[in-house]
Amino acid sequence: MISKEVLKKIRKLEIRTKGLVNNIFGGEYQSAFKGQGMEFSEVREYTYGDDIRQIDWNVTARNGSPYIKVFEEEREQTLMLCVDISPSGFFGSRSQTKMELSIEICAVLAFSAIKNNDKVGLVLFTDKIEKVVPPKKGRTHVLRLIRELYTTEPSGSRTSIGDALAYVNRLLNRRSIIVLASDFEDREFEKQHKITSQKHDLVNLVVHDRLEEQLPDVGIIPLVDAETNTQQLVDTSSKAVRESYRKNVLEEQEKLKEYFLKNKMDTVHVFTNESYIQPLVSFFQRRIGRY
Repeated sequence: MISKEVLKKIRKLEIRTKGLVNNIFGGEYQSAFKGQGMEFSEVREYTYGDDIRQIDWNVTARNGSPYIKVFEEEREQTLMLCVDISPSGFFGSRSQTKMELSIEICAVLAFSAIKNNDKVGLVLFTDKIEKVVPPKKGRTHVLRLIRELYTTEPSGSRTSIGDALAYVNRLLNRRSIIVLASDFEDREFEKQHKITSQKHDLVNLVVHDRLEEQLPDVGIIPLVDAETNTQQLVDTSSKAVRESYRKNVLEEQEKLKEYFLKNKMDTVHVFTNESYIQPLVSFFQRRIGRY
């Protein structure tokens, strides 16, 4: 049974995100994610200027006059949401956790996909595969995905992006759109990540919280790693400690950005205390500009 609180969350999220899809993202999604080839539509009589390489010789022979094959863009695609639900995602210094932000953006993308008649699937992971929902179409299916995002309790305590992508690579035979939503608190993922990027249309959705970049000045506090559960006392009143912490975090972020850039990967950076609309719109426009 789903609690009334979760049902209320799902309903509010549907109203909010469908409004964004209808007004902003639906058309952007279709333009940014074009079909993966051409499929046969029909035959028609040849007219001057048509490509003679498309002549259907069997139909031509039967009718005694030239006919050509007509092809259309193969529009239907599969969007697979691959979402990190490890413990570090449940951190949030403002009104929203990183996980809640991931859920909202995934809802926007899922409703955009079904508006364009695409299928949507879901893989939830930690250091193991927690839940898999095969790709399907329709509003009811998207609401099920959102429900799973809200209610799936992770059994794993760490993050393994590589294992999750290896599973997705085995699961999907055809080229698909893979949205990888994570805070990327994992450093051993590059091999499978690169394979996925070559095999599929991979989009990295990197979810941040500003408080993770800078310690507040609140004296001696215990810092607990959400994924290893290790604890360390830190004197946040020390300016040197705060600056060292910030420097280390920013260096790790820069390494990640350089990795994405070097490998020419689509990436969207979003923050819990900032609107995701502009970063997402900018991402769609960058992709559209490449066509």
